[in-house]
Amino acid sequence: MKFLISMHINPAVLDALTDEEQAAIGEGHGRFIEALKQSGELITTQALVDPSQAAVVSVRNGQPVVTDGPFLESKEYVGGFYLIDCENKERAIELAAQIPDAAIEGLGIEVRQVMFADGQLEA
Repeated sequence: MKFLISMHINPAVLDALTDEEQAAIGEGHGRFIEALKQSGELITTQALVDPSQAAVVSVRNGQPVVTDGPFLESKEYVGGFYLIDCENKERAIELAAQIPDAAIEGLGIEVRQVMFADGQLEA
């Protein structure tokens, strides 16, 4: 089963961390990635730029409309994700709990099963 584990970032929370705490998060992600590679459960992982560098695209009257920055006013944003392939939801939650961000109040980890990929419904 495939699951998307997304990391929801609150920049105020990250800014309040010390340099050492921020470095520990990065090191923790490195260890987590290696463990997922070893177990064969990692499909891919990506970190995303700050929403201020994003573009929002919509189509109105057949014409694309592009605006800069995040679509919704929110203090949190998706900062990155892991796409994994594991036995079941319980295992996905177990893995998500190992992400360093999960231990920091104000940051969130979301686990969602992939419904379809490459046009094929997931079993």
